[in-house]
Amino acid sequence: MLIRAGDTVEVVTGADRGTRSRVIQIDRVAGKALVENVNRVYKHVRRSQKHPQGGRLSKEMPVQLSNVMFVCTSCGAKSRLGARFSDKGAKERFCKKCSAAVGEISPPHTGHAKK
Repeated sequence: MLIRAGDTVEVVTGADRGTRSRVIQIDRVAGKALVENVNRVYKHVRRSQKHPQGGRLSKEMPVQLSNVMFVCTSCGAKSRLGARFSDKGAKERFCKKCSAAVGEISPPHTGHAKK
């Protein structure tokens, strides 16, 4: 799973198909992502000190990671992500469409550096 919190993704299937938004949180164990303004549901809350009014609270629910695709910042297209070693030896994520580096996964390692 190469998608991280803060990435821009587009929903591929479901009621919110075509929506581009930012990832808030990732649950790697469940394979789900919490995406901003996607998969909103109403939670009915009882009156309490925390919610004196009570009523319906609208909140986002997690989306399966297979239902979202990464949106590349350089080419603007939705694409898959790959992992490769940079010239310095750092492992990085990259866009499979335009081969642009998206971000580092791990720090540089001399064994993977190109000479």
